[in-house]
Amino acid sequence: MALQCGIVGLPNVGKSTLMNIIGGLDRPTAGKILVNGNDLLKFTDKEMMHYMRESIGFVWQNTARNMIPYLNALDNVKLVMQMAGKLDVNRANMLLEIVGLEHRKKNKMHELSGGEQQRVAIARALANEPSIILADEPTGNLDTKTSIDIMRLFEEIYRKGNTVILVTHEEDIALHARRIIRLRDGVIESDTYNPNPAMEI
Repeated sequence: MALQCGIVGLPNVGKSTLMNIIGGLDRPTAGKILVNGNDLLKFTDKEMMHYMRESIGFVWQNTARNMIPYLNALDNVKLVMQMAGKLDVNRANMLLEIVGLEHRKKNKMHELSGGEQQRVAIARALANEPSIILADEPTGNLDTKTSIDIMRLFEEIYRKGNTVILVTHEEDIALHARRIIRLRDGVIESDTYNPNPAMEI
């Protein structure tokens, strides 16, 4: 079942670390990480790479972290597919249409606004059809209107069946999630269901 979840807390409480552990970028020193009944800590390096490539799509606050600046928007999306041996130009074009950038697909990254760059990042995250989207402060550098647009896009992705987990320190952004996990001093302070998400489409 799809899940839209917000991991919330002040800076430096472990939000991004928790997201990186779920995504396979970091490994904890103890405990279990169960994803669909599988403990990630028991994965070999090869199994972990397969999990990350097939199951996880990352959206970073700093789009420069995963964008190639001299490539245009379409080529940035295609690159993710090429790296996984799954190049599908039609799907790449479709994803840019889904995020509302079909008219900007030939523009290089420096020619796009911050919100447009974040939309390219979301298209890239969806490129290999992952079941889980992990977004680290996806609206942190955006104005209010653009932030709402990005959250609406995540809502659409969630409704199509993806698990969406976003890290944020912004309370208004967290309230868009159905499940809200609050961290304090590196531990889970609360894990609650939000019956009235801030925006339903």
